[in-house]
Order: sequence, then C-alpha cells, then structure tokens
Amino acid sequence: MSLPRSDYNPRRVFINPFPEFSLGKHRRTIGVYLAGALFALANWTFFDAAILSSHARSPWGEPDTPPPVHVTFVDWIPGICSLLGYLVINLIDKDRIRGDQGFGDSRAVWTARLILFIGFALMAGGLAGSVTVLIIKYMLNEYPEQFTYYGYANVSQSVALMLSAIVLWIAQSGSNEYEYNLTL
Repeated sequence: MSLPRSDYNPRRVFINPFPEFSLGKHRRTIGVYLAGALFALANWTFFDAAILSSHARSPWGEPDTPPPVHVTFVDWIPGICSLLGYLVINLIDKDRIRGDQGFGDSRAVWTARLILFIGFALMAGGLAGSVTVLIIKYMLNEYPEQFTYYGYANVSQSVALMLSAIVLWIAQSGSNEYEYNLTL
C-alpha cells in the first residue's frame, strides 16, 4: 500500500508536474523577439525558394531541357492563407476572448471567439494546402531534389508561421512588467 504524497492534487492529470520555467521579467520581450524571428525565418525560406525558382537553370548535362517546375501562384496561396490567419489571430484582443475587463457582452465575446476560430482555420488550411502542394506537385512527379526544395520551403513557411503565432500568443498573454493588478 502506498501513502499519498503531501503535494497530491486530485485535479492534476499527470503524475509528474510540469517543470517551472521562468525567464524573469523579460519573458514577454524574449517571446516577442522569438516570434518575430520565426516570422522572418518563415517568409525568408519561401522567398528563397521563389527566387531560386525564378533563376532555375536546366539540369546539368542537358542544356536543351528547360527546368521541370517553377514556383507559381499555386505555391503562394497556402502562405497567403497562413499569413492572413496569423494576422487575424494576433489582432484579436485577448481580454475580449476571455470576457474580462467590461467586455461582458456575450455577443462580443462570441464574435471574438468566432473570428479567432476563423484565424486558426486559415492557418490550418494554409498548412494543409502547403502539404498538398508538396505531395501533388513535387513528390508525385519525382523531380530532382533541387526542385522539391520549393515544396519543402512552402511547408516550412506554414509551420514556422504557426509556431510564431503560438509563441506570440503566449508572450502577450502573460502580464506585462508595467501592469499593476489592484484588488480590494
């Protein structure tokens, strides 16, 4: 028979608690800069593939053969969807979603949550679209690796935009060092 631990909490799901991870008073700033770096990396990766595609040459040893594939507007659509979803998610006021600070109107809270869902749906659609373009356009046609990079860059753009949105959401959800909570 085992004895219950002194820090037992019946509402806890896991046996081992999540470790405390604190970045100190600069947590928000670090999160915002990390999200910005992920955002820049996402767009840089896809723009790199688009520029490489526009300067693609024929395969080595076959000067008469044109390059088999280029980045077209179909490749841009998933990135545009992910970018629109990113903007929608990060432009929503977090207090309005929670219903805090006088936004008790249930219609406003419901509308904010609906718009947040649309933003997440746009990001998920962008990721699904980029994976679909990778498989259908680049993998099934069995292009050389230098051309399948265009599809991988498209998927990595969508994934990095999603990670950037998550990091920015978490960074902005915490309290700011300049906010004061006064309770009576």
